[in-house]
Amino acid sequence: MTNAPSAPPRKRSRTIARMAATQALYQCEQTGMNAESVLAEFSRHRRNNSAGSFEDGYIPDADLTLLDEIVLQAVAKQDAIDAALVQLLPESWPMGRLDPVLRALLRAALGELMADLPVQIAINEYLDVAHGFFNGDEPKMVNGILDKFARQKAEGNSATQR
Repeated sequence: MTNAPSAPPRKRSRTIARMAATQALYQCEQTGMNAESVLAEFSRHRRNNSAGSFEDGYIPDADLTLLDEIVLQAVAKQDAIDAALVQLLPESWPMGRLDPVLRALLRAALGELMADLPVQIAINEYLDVAHGFFNGDEPKMVNGILDKFARQKAEGNSATQR
């Protein structure tokens, strides 16, 4: 079940940026808006309200540079990310069956992993993000998918170095 996101307990600008990136990618998919328009809206309306809370959709403490990088990277590499996701998901669980917020989160995470964010950081950060949005089994699924992707990527790297 998708919840309204809850802010991390302390101000963590990079984690908040990843949560906001998940929201931005979700918004892109749901509205059909391009990433640049969504990011401009986030910067204009969600960032500039220091009195607004994260729970109300505001991101006053987000690292906007990281937010932009994650969203633009995920959109640019979406075909490769989605192809990887199809391979990582169980055959009985097609992409269309994923909750749209979970799909956005996984796109952001895989995009960062493809850009060489260290695996442990990616898994820790995106588990925090998953716990911010979900209170069911979704964080376990995120952990499993990211771990499987990281292992496959490591196996591919070691095979090319031989």
